Amino acid sequence: MSQLLDAIQGVVNAAEPLPGLVTGGQPSLAQLQAFKRAGGQAVLDIRDPMEPQPFRTPDDVTAAGLEYARIPVSAATRTDATLAAVRAAVQSAVGKKALLFYCNSGNRVGATLVPYLMLDRGMDETTAVELAMQCGLRSAEQLEWALDFVHRQDNG
Repeated sequence: MSQLLDAIQGVVNAAEPLPGLVTGGQPSLAQLQAFKRAGGQAVLDIRDPMEPQPFRTPDDVTAAGLEYARIPVSAATRTDATLAAVRAAVQSAVGKKALLFYCNSGNRVGATLVPYLMLDRGMDETTAVELAMQCGLRSAEQLEWALDFVHRQDNG
């Protein structure tokens, strides 16, 4: 287990699918601070702004010394543009800065990570879905959305 993953111990569905990319459900402020101390540099929050947070975003996150980005993923934002934005955010971080990528439970994180895993990392569908499930993916509907996006990118 890496120091980054150790730092967020207790986060629902905490995982490190790729070196320096830590994923999971909603962290506490103390877990964010521990992530920073372990070498964390950035946070990608895909929760809707209307979802309750245990701390003030982005203020408490940036005060902890972390970069903060929010790309809301909800039924209202289930679009190609949303998946493309999440993919671009992950592309810009992986291998460059330690990123904590979270939602409420990890379900949306797992789903929105699938396009990056398949299109940028070259994973086959089975491997990408297994990794996404380790990150918390549970929704067939979310998975179908992500895979549809991937297949249209491959054929486009």
